[in-house]
Amino acid sequence: MPPELAPAALTLFGDRLDLAAAYAELLVTDGVVRGLIGPREAPRIWDRHLLNCAAVAELIPANATVLDVGSGAGLPGMVLAIARPDLTVTLIEPLARRTSFLIEAVEQLGLTRSVRVFRGRADEAASGSADRYPISGDVVTARAVAPLDRLATWCLPLAVRGGRLLALKGSSAAAEVEEHAGVVARLGGGEAAVRLCGVEVIDPPTTVVEIVRERVVGQPRPAASKRARAGRARRR
Repeated sequence: MPPELAPAALTLFGDRLDLAAAYAELLVTDGVVRGLIGPREAPRIWDRHLLNCAAVAELIPANATVLDVGSGAGLPGMVLAIARPDLTVTLIEPLARRTSFLIEAVEQLGLTRSVRVFRGRADEAASGSADRYPISGDVVTARAVAPLDRLATWCLPLAVRGGRLLALKGSSAAAEVEEHAGVVARLGGGEAAVRLCGVEVIDPPTTVVEIVRERVVGQPRPAASKRARAGRARRR
């Protein structure tokens, strides 16, 4: 860690800073080897990734259940679980090589009580299947996944009524909010707000689009299992 980032890291991770450092080491070694983190990102793992994600914790209430959509290498879900031991976090990721890394990281970091890995898409998590119950959470997070219209389509159904989507965005956040306000409203989301997290702790602060799920618009249908779909195909 660059020495100038140490005060911010201590503020955001507190007595779990050593755990954050262990996760950073996994990212810049195994994460790079397995293609989850680009080699050029390794020197910037603290300021661009860990601190950027940890700052979002200030928007999450105590003891919340958090679903991290498109978790990839665990950003921001794993970081939030490290920074906030009161949270219960589910990392939602469809790709096998990424979920393998996440499962191993959770075990190595001793986070098995507070973090679980769901291999599948967001819509599969929301609707459930023949062998998996639907899941939902107080907070749904996503970072660098998709434009806000698609992100809201995938993520809002995972939030309980009154829960919220926290989408980590860049400089285009305000423009995305304006462009996709209609889609968000149709999905039952309230007026999106752009928040800055980590002000006076990290520079630049983290930009987050916050959307509260005010209404439940329809209920997702359970996804049929592969066996059921195959049976229907044979009957046709």
